[in-house]
Amino acid sequence: MKIKVGTRGSRLALTQTNHVIDMLKTAHPELEAEVVIIKTKGDKILNMPLDKIGDKGLFVKEIETAMIEKKIDMAVHSMKDMPTDQPKGLVIVNPPAREDARDALILKEGLNSLEDIPQGGRIGTGAIRRISQILKHRPDLKFEPIRGNVETRMKKIETEGLDGVVLAAAGLKRLDLEHRITNMLELDVVLPSPAQGILAIECRENDEKMLGLLKSIQDEEATIQARAERTFLEAVNGGCHIPVGAYCHVDGDNVKLQALLGKNDGSDLNKVQWTGNIADVEKGARELAEKLKEAVHG
Repeated sequence: MKIKVGTRGSRLALTQTNHVIDMLKTAHPELEAEVVIIKTKGDKILNMPLDKIGDKGLFVKEIETAMIEKKIDMAVHSMKDMPTDQPKGLVIVNPPAREDARDALILKEGLNSLEDIPQGGRIGTGAIRRISQILKHRPDLKFEPIRGNVETRMKKIETEGLDGVVLAAAGLKRLDLEHRITNMLELDVVLPSPAQGILAIECRENDEKMLGLLKSIQDEEATIQARAERTFLEAVNGGCHIPVGAYCHVDGDNVKLQALLGKNDGSDLNKVQWTGNIADVEKGARELAEKLKEAVHG
């Protein structure tokens, strides 16, 4: 069986896609796969912050169109980039195992932690979720929006004289750049974007062969985490424009879901958590969403 797999063209996107293909080939040695690179709107517009040019569909719409038109059979995305509403005829299947969900701090030489950054230091990130949470710990810091692939954003420490940048640990680890991480930003400092570190594998909902293939690489814990965190995201109507974070910790049949929400200027930041049984995790996610919306917006 031969399949066509759609992806963006960055090194991280290709690494993630090839990782999924390798897992599929391990489970199905007879499988042949062709990688199809598709440029998205988010890849073409690099001179503006994400929250100024649109929402999460920026990095997926063109790929989804190719799938609907049967130019590709499946696609691999970062789940944190995925809108919560699916185009008709497509489905995100249960994901493979999750990579590290946390954010990571990459600092210039001589600095070893968030506390080491000089007064008024400059950090590269345009994400309101990261900015608003870091400001709780270091209200003196300044933030510069940065775009581009992982390597380009790290390079801006030198080219723009930044004290550091904040990136998702998952991408750095998948690219074998873990040695560049100065500090992990723990969950009590910066709660990650919902489903950060989880891969979203998408295919046509009526493609039984593809759906059968993909069952072989699914991970139960990541599936529960994705369900909980994306249910919360959908319930708060979150996107690029507001600080929204979530992380679901799974312990046997029990879960702890931590969630964060603030106003679109980063103010009124509130964090709450829910603990309960796996069976009730979507209900719990919606309860947290309602509680946070009431706290932030009244």
